[in-house]
Amino acid sequence: MESITIKVDEAFAKEMEKAMKPMYATKSEFIRDAIRDKVLRLEYQKKVSGWRKKFGEVKKTTYKQEREIREKVGREFAKKFGINIDYNGPMD
Repeated sequence: MESITIKVDEAFAKEMEKAMKPMYATKSEFIRDAIRDKVLRLEYQKKVSGWRKKFGEVKKTTYKQEREIREKVGREFAKKFGINIDYNGPMD
């Protein structure tokens, strides 16, 4: 295992000690885990960036637009399977 030395100000070191308890026994363990998390997040961000370049940005929709889309899709499926969703007959 390779050693890496870092220096942080005293206030930050105390803040880190409070944050790591009781989950971590040592600062080294806490820092290794934090670095792993950061590396994973950076890898994920790179993948998402690549997906955005390849597939484009996600389009934002309003609640009203979502309801209209759901209504349209629901009607298309109902029609495909011969279901009349506009029937207002008696309900027992």
